[in-house]
Amino acid sequence: MKKDSKIWVAGRHGLVGSAIIRNLEKDGYTNIINHEKDYKFDSSRQYAYDLRDAEHVYELYKKYDPEYVFLAAAKVGGIGMNNNQSGEMIYNNLLIQTNVINLAHKCDVKKLMFLGSSCIYPKLCPQPIKEEYLLTGELEKTNIGYAVAKIAGLTMCEMYRKQYGSNFISAMPTNLYGYGDNFHLENSHVLPAMIRKFHEAKLANTKMVELWGSGTPKREFLFIDDLAEGLIYLMDNYDEEGIINVGTGEDVSIQELAEIIKKVVGYEGQIMWDASKPDGTPRKLLDVSKINNLGWKAKTSLEDGVKKTYTWFQKNYNDKNTRL
Repeated sequence: MKKDSKIWVAGRHGLVGSAIIRNLEKDGYTNIINHEKDYKFDSSRQYAYDLRDAEHVYELYKKYDPEYVFLAAAKVGGIGMNNNQSGEMIYNNLLIQTNVINLAHKCDVKKLMFLGSSCIYPKLCPQPIKEEYLLTGELEKTNIGYAVAKIAGLTMCEMYRKQYGSNFISAMPTNLYGYGDNFHLENSHVLPAMIRKFHEAKLANTKMVELWGSGTPKREFLFIDDLAEGLIYLMDNYDEEGIINVGTGEDVSIQELAEIIKKVVGYEGQIMWDASKPDGTPRKLLDVSKINNLGWKAKTSLEDGVKKTYTWFQKNYNDKNTRL
């Protein structure tokens, strides 16, 4: 990418999309498309551009003519949301990615990056998870709708590369957290949900915080600005067929994560684990040797990342905001 290349980040308000834009601007990119800035509101449309509507997506491509596309738009959530809204997860994600990928081809985009998820890999995968383990076993049932949608998206990128020669690549991030995260107690991911639970327990002087599951599953967590740097690096340095993992290469148990967050927040009560709630996949650690060998590595430690995230949360916390 050149500094004045026309770049579209689909999903600009999400955790990933906002971080990509923040880091592109920091790196001096000057032509990042903001399709909302000059949009004259039409009361008949809920969104400036609804990516689930092919006509909207085509209109956007023809108007702004992006050269590079980061496809970070998606309907996402934690284990509860994935399990309880599985129909919405697969429906919305299939529509969004199909429209953006297909019309990127039809409108001659130079390069597109599709953002997948580590949940695409089999539930009982050998650890750490190599890219070639995809489709070698059964998926985790609590997020199968979301995972199948993401597998369809990366497969679509590969098939368009095969048939049309499209320079479409797919990056598979591990569990993400950071500035702008979703801290809703019912539909967020584990790390931001814990931050809010411990924070509110601290304010209320509650003596005990109850957390889902046994605390034994292990997870890898990547700070969102590290991810954004990695994705920009891949856009400039990776043009190969096949997916590529993006993570830290290190994991912790959910119990260890809870202790780190408890410490950062300054909560002094007890933790109780509700083992009747699902744990999900026992372990999920990505093999990141492929991206490391390209020259990129994550740099933010988990505790430092949690501190940065908690500082952001404190500045933006509002119990009337449904996202927080």
